[in-house]
Amino acid sequence: MTPSEAEPVEVTAGCVVLDIEGTVSPTSAVLGTLYDHARPRLGPWIRDHGDDPVVRRAVADVRREAGLPDDTPVEDLVRVLHGWMDSDVKATPLKTLQGQIWAEGFAAGDLVAPFFDDVAPALRAWHESGVRLACFSSGSVASQRPWFRHTDVGDLSDLVEDYFDTANAGPKREAASYRRIADALGVPAGLVFLSDVPAELDAAAEAGWVTVGVARSGEPQEDADFGSHPVVASFADVILLPVTLDRGAS
Repeated sequence: MTPSEAEPVEVTAGCVVLDIEGTVSPTSAVLGTLYDHARPRLGPWIRDHGDDPVVRRAVADVRREAGLPDDTPVEDLVRVLHGWMDSDVKATPLKTLQGQIWAEGFAAGDLVAPFFDDVAPALRAWHESGVRLACFSSGSVASQRPWFRHTDVGDLSDLVEDYFDTANAGPKREAASYRRIADALGVPAGLVFLSDVPAELDAAAEAGWVTVGVARSGEPQEDADFGSHPVVASFADVILLPVTLDRGAS
């Protein structure tokens, strides 16, 4: 189905979990602007933040995943990280380091997150209707929070209550990750996942979630095969019927 063929999709939702890249924001903003910002800063960041336990753990994980010895020079670690970036590998230690660098860039005003025009109005309307909003991205939570705070349409962070990444939830293409998120959210019904990646939707559906594919014009997944997942071209085409949730449910 092409974006022009997509029709409005009606779903009952207690909580909508959002992907970022290709779903709320252009892929080029991540693989272009953010990657370009992080690339030259990885080496200096590792050197300047060697006492940060998060950085130390990420560096250790890079060595382990790349099969490198403990005394590997920073330059060699950076080459590995750049290789992962070139191949768009969703490696957790890379996302951790990128997330810290991006968070600093957002705070300094060097970065602003672009959102598709239909996203902010939909998020505000869904939030106002009582639907809970969360994010699940391969980018670290440290980068997700400022992504929603420093946008080209203002601060949207007050709309999103929870954030999940590959560190606190798991890989986005595994059903177990969505079960962990469901447990963490404590939402008894109406979990909805919006993503432009069919394999992620497959995993969410396997975990019992309602899924909606997002096939945006001009994006890499525009012509993807979404199988049985309903598909929209815009958040304006998602009709949410809110369910009342007990926020204290566990």
